[in-house]
Amino acid sequence: MFDISKIDANFKVETKIEKEDIKFYDADDVPFKIYGVYREGDRYRRMPENVAKSVSEGVYSLHSNTAGGRVRFVTDSPYVAIHAKIDKNAKMAHFPFTGSMGFDLYADNIYINTFVPPFNTNDILEKVIDFNGINGEHAKTKEITINFPLYSDVLKLYIGLKDGCIIEEAAEYKNEKPVVFYGSSITQGGCASRPGTCYQAILSRNLNMDYINLGFSGSAKAEDEMIDYIMNLDMSVFVFDYDNNAPTSEHLKNTHEKMFKAIRYNHPSVPVIMMPRPKYYLTDSEKINRSIIEATYRNAVNNGDKNVYYISNEELTSLCKNEGTVDNCHPTDFGFASMAEALEKVFRDNHLLDR
Repeated sequence: MFDISKIDANFKVETKIEKEDIKFYDADDVPFKIYGVYREGDRYRRMPENVAKSVSEGVYSLHSNTAGGRVRFVTDSPYVAIHAKIDKNAKMAHFPFTGSMGFDLYADNIYINTFVPPFNTNDILEKVIDFNGINGEHAKTKEITINFPLYSDVLKLYIGLKDGCIIEEAAEYKNEKPVVFYGSSITQGGCASRPGTCYQAILSRNLNMDYINLGFSGSAKAEDEMIDYIMNLDMSVFVFDYDNNAPTSEHLKNTHEKMFKAIRYNHPSVPVIMMPRPKYYLTDSEKINRSIIEATYRNAVNNGDKNVYYISNEELTSLCKNEGTVDNCHPTDFGFASMAEALEKVFRDNHLLDR
């Protein structure tokens, strides 16, 4: 791998990490591979900036939050460090800072540790994680996944490894085309304790699945511009749940089946999964919303669609019942694990990634 810092000092990473043998690499360079986000302009984004701006102010503000972002590679380094430049980090009373701004580290699909951000950090997150014999000998060659923050922008990411260690590409995911998730703050990952415990990340590990997270906190309203963008994405499966963000039941009724039909028009055989909000006890108005989503599903089935699936709120919360949220809305890790279990069953029972 070419080390540009030897000829251009501007690329040298100034670090406080006390490792004499550490060498930093740009995560945008091969053999590192980034999934779920891509670089456009000065930061990583989940969708094009101009499209996000055309949808709404909320989507524009959140589209560069790196929910669902991952970098993967293989190494035998005894430690992994990161030096990340962060922008627009979110600090909330009900959401762990490790989830909204932190990165976490997996080796061979086993959680190792979290790159925990100092609470007063505004622009730099720099940490090192030593393996110290975790998951076998520390020098063992292992496949690394680093999950990006759920509610912050990442301007740049450098990865620090032992100089001279093995650095190779990780194996590709099972599905060549990503699973696309569209929805509310729950889809974006609020309020997971760290990025690897949101439900899509759990599914990704369990199913060897690539995905794109298009969750937009408070801003998923199935606007025409958003529908047009998503229907033109290349995907293996589409999962949508924006029940929580529909301003009214009438709005949901006017947009839900419309969105499904648009996706189905461009993707006649792609599996589509519909979900209401992951809440065990529903209010009367929430039951109305659920019936609207169920109607979209029933209409599709009655029209002969054999690639549409519905997961009920009871199934989504089967593990946790009413104990899976932090505020009777946003899941805890327990709530996300329950959602992941329900979704995984649909994926496995219907071989959705084998098509």
